[in-house]
Amino acid sequence: MILDNESELERMGAALEASGEYRVLRRLRTPPVAEATADTRMGLFVDVETTGLDPRQDEIIELAMVPFFYRPDGAIVGVGEPFNRLRQPSRAISPEITALTGIDDAMVAGQTIDPDAVAAFAAPAALVVAHNAGFDRRFAERFCEVFTTKPWACSMAEVPWTAEGSEGVKLAYLAMGQGFFYDRHRALNDCYAAIELLSRPLPRSGEVAFARLLASARRSVWRIWAENSPFDLKDLLKARGYRWNADGGAAPRAWYIDVPQEGLEAELAFLRDEIYQQEIDLLRRRIQAFDRYSDRC
Repeated sequence: MILDNESELERMGAALEASGEYRVLRRLRTPPVAEATADTRMGLFVDVETTGLDPRQDEIIELAMVPFFYRPDGAIVGVGEPFNRLRQPSRAISPEITALTGIDDAMVAGQTIDPDAVAAFAAPAALVVAHNAGFDRRFAERFCEVFTTKPWACSMAEVPWTAEGSEGVKLAYLAMGQGFFYDRHRALNDCYAAIELLSRPLPRSGEVAFARLLASARRSVWRIWAENSPFDLKDLLKARGYRWNADGGAAPRAWYIDVPQEGLEAELAFLRDEIYQQEIDLLRRRIQAFDRYSDRC
């Protein structure tokens, strides 16, 4: 039997859930286009699909941007008209990337993305958000300079999904936890899914996810590099939350950690007493949302 009546399908889904024996996933629907109002600001959710993982040699093949409107308290009240374009790279798309993204050479043949159009679209945004901003920001900044002028936030790293009960931070996993599914790995669909997640209350605290993200984006942190730290103490650093910078570039190849202002002196004391066992002047830098997740850090 095929049911076309939406209310009947919803009734059946609710009955299954009420039984306690089933969980029902609902397809995420594209929200209606809304307009900004006087009491809102515009955020911009960005997602890129690329030919690989290295922004220095790989290229964007799809760029999606979805404006969303939020109040100062972090409530998301609507989304705007999206920007979604494909782009033909200078080299053929590998079968692995096609399998991951669904994008092949035929789809992007002759397609381009105008950086000036991207700049104009992104210009009004008060904040740019991505799910794994450390990836998307580096590609976006190399493609269009406007992204270097914006503060960025990461919906994967700056929302405490694990503390709120999630066992994973991938978009599809978070969506299932919230009772919906969507067609994954295309940039525009990922944007809509992430905005939907950010608009909802977190399951344990009840705080709106975007409000938590916004509070994190507004804070600055200190990044400390533990240069030339003893190799045999690397596990101690890892256990404390230090990460290894293997990329080089502007930052040293060293273990590093981000700490809030109130934790700076305690962290320096830990490094002095437990790692170096002497007074040492370590490289450190105050990082705000304008530089966070970029190569400048």
